[in-house]
Amino acid sequence: MSPIQTLRRHRVAALLGAALIVSPFALSFAPRLNDVLAATVTPPVTGMTAPRGSFAPVVAADKPAVVTITTLMKSAQSDTTSEASPFGGNEFGGNSPFDDYFRRFFGDQGLPAPKTPPEQAPRTEALGSGFIVGADGMIVTNNHVVDGAQSVKVMLDDGTELPAKLIGHDTKNDLAVLKVNAGKPLPTVKWGDSDKLMPGDQVLAFGNPFGLGTTVTAGIVSARGRDLHSGPFDDFIQIDAPINRGNSGGPLTDVYGDVVGINTAIFSPNGGSVGVGFAIPSDQAQKVVAKLMKGGSIQYGYLGVQIQPVTPDVASAIGLDHPTGVLVAQVSDGSPAAKAGIETGDVITSFAGQDIKDPRDLSRAVADVAPGTREALNVWRKGKSLQISVEIGRNEDDTATGSVTGDSGQPSTGQGLRAPALGLGLMDLTPDVRQAMNLPENQHGALVERVDPNKAASASGIQPGDIIVGVDQTPVRSARQANQAIVQAAKSGKKSVLLLVERGDAQMFVAVPFASG
Repeated sequence: MSPIQTLRRHRVAALLGAALIVSPFALSFAPRLNDVLAATVTPPVTGMTAPRGSFAPVVAADKPAVVTITTLMKSAQSDTTSEASPFGGNEFGGNSPFDDYFRRFFGDQGLPAPKTPPEQAPRTEALGSGFIVGADGMIVTNNHVVDGAQSVKVMLDDGTELPAKLIGHDTKNDLAVLKVNAGKPLPTVKWGDSDKLMPGDQVLAFGNPFGLGTTVTAGIVSARGRDLHSGPFDDFIQIDAPINRGNSGGPLTDVYGDVVGINTAIFSPNGGSVGVGFAIPSDQAQKVVAKLMKGGSIQYGYLGVQIQPVTPDVASAIGLDHPTGVLVAQVSDGSPAAKAGIETGDVITSFAGQDIKDPRDLSRAVADVAPGTREALNVWRKGKSLQISVEIGRNEDDTATGSVTGDSGQPSTGQGLRAPALGLGLMDLTPDVRQAMNLPENQHGALVERVDPNKAASASGIQPGDIIVGVDQTPVRSARQANQAIVQAAKSGKKSVLLLVERGDAQMFVAVPFASG
């Protein structure tokens, strides 16, 4: 089970306890510690701190716009219940972008329930949080709070309960918009500028942890730009303000009461807050919410390339002055990229006038473009800079531009050539090898038979069973061609050689440095 967890909470009875331990040593040491700190204090960097030393005015202004969201859904228990969970049902959501990382809080407490046919399964309530952004009743929350719900209710800060309608939702960004009809204007909070947040700035987290009622906690921004590998738009704000089950969808505000984030997940080994929480930045969320309010869903652009970062070794191998852009490891057949003439080995340095520094930059830039739009991108290909025009496609199957991953192939046996500078043993793809590895007859390249664990290839991630299909952006058809190209790269004075490797269904570039001296 991953320790990173979403914050929607199953409504169950819970007994919470706490103990306060005061150390006499800490009390006696405090004056001396203060003297040391006073002697070493330096002027702070300009940032956001509590006005007049209290957050009370901010809480009084924002709290009326924070709501509790109750979702009603059928239990997942049935005759097909997974035996891996003692509480019945699949403990991980089926449509959340956090399936592999963020654990849903259903059945985490309580007694096992008997297996029940789906039509007789009991209904389950779950809690989350949200905040009002429109006086007409528009509410923002996380998608995973309402995902799969049969009905949704919203409780306002004054205790009023209202049925809510789902206006729109987006799984990639984990955001949803609800609408309630209160018959009167509702209090709202306004969006802030998350880009101005710096590590060390103070923030407030609002929500309804454990169903206790609207609660506010304070902390600081611990880090920016956290990637939890939950989707192409990961850019989380990490905070140490305590957030717990039930806080999902609640607002994270700055010291002026403006919403700078949406509380989404925690890292926890025990299900409770340990001071490591994550919020979606407001600058990202506000754009998505505006689209959801208009259309109910978002269409994402699609390019059709598998990409990877340009590391210093890769940059050296292909002749770039410094690491920049993203390296195209594979182009999908029939994709917009293929139609535009983008090739494996191209380095994309800009898209639609925006500099591309890493895979996340390109993923976001492409996804934000409406399908059918024609955009220009710049690529670096074999020492030359080119501009290519591409018509962005529609992401129909929830795929995304991202780094290449894949399973390793199967090791083989036989005699072959050695690339001693890298620690590789290579062999040809003979008909017998192709048959044993279930490869097509037209598959060419050099099969990695063995890897010296003490040499550079092993350290770079090359594995037995990999197939080298290119060396320094030049295709190779045999072990001899691959070895000759590697030797030539070493003689040319390059610090590293760029190998194009196939592993399972994936293709990736691996830069392997030559031993110095």
